[in-house]
Amino acid sequence: MRTKEPDALDRSRHAAPQVFERLREMIVTLELAPATVLSRTELASRYGLSQTPVRDALMKLGEEGLVDIFPQHATLVSRINLKSATQAHFLRRSVELEVVRVLAEQGDAELVAHLRATIASQRKVCDLKDYPKFLKLDQAFHQQMYEAAGVSELWDLVRRVSGHIDRLRHLHLPVEGKTLAVVKDHEGIVDAIAARDPEGARAALNAHLSGTLARIDEVRRRHPEYVTEG
Repeated sequence: MRTKEPDALDRSRHAAPQVFERLREMIVTLELAPATVLSRTELASRYGLSQTPVRDALMKLGEEGLVDIFPQHATLVSRINLKSATQAHFLRRSVELEVVRVLAEQGDAELVAHLRATIASQRKVCDLKDYPKFLKLDQAFHQQMYEAAGVSELWDLVRRVSGHIDRLRHLHLPVEGKTLAVVKDHEGIVDAIAARDPEGARAALNAHLSGTLARIDEVRRRHPEYVTEG
């Protein structure tokens, strides 16, 4: 496993959740590609830990389907499970259609301003092709909407099951014009919320979330070694 050196762990917090979050991010961003071997011994040495918190982090990644654990043998980063990605997309779309409907009925000007500020930050990183930063801002945009609708725990649920579809999204971002298209989609959603147009907001969100799954055939063709049908 070869990755860039991580920042030191925060010794005031439990180690296992921090290792989990760091490994999860590297898996979702494809810094750790499918089939990468994750060695407990190497990870423990890397983070200056015993193997126990590393084992706990890997088990949690296994619960999310992001690693395959073969007892007494090896732990590998899993392939992108297209069935899991499709189900995660179904859940997220179902929840967010209701989220944007609620927000459009409220028409909260302060929320609209916060969402537009996040979009402005996304525009700034588009030209830099800083995809990890862009995706963090993308996540922040959607999380803001869940929190404003009073369903922040549902954001946690959606995030837990979205590892596979998030990896698909990372494969799409380097496509020319994709990041700008995402920004424009976000603007359309916020415009509808600001206009207090629930149906317009739902239509804009539905169009926004449809893009990733629409490219599954392309992913199969370009990265057959990365995916499994489930």
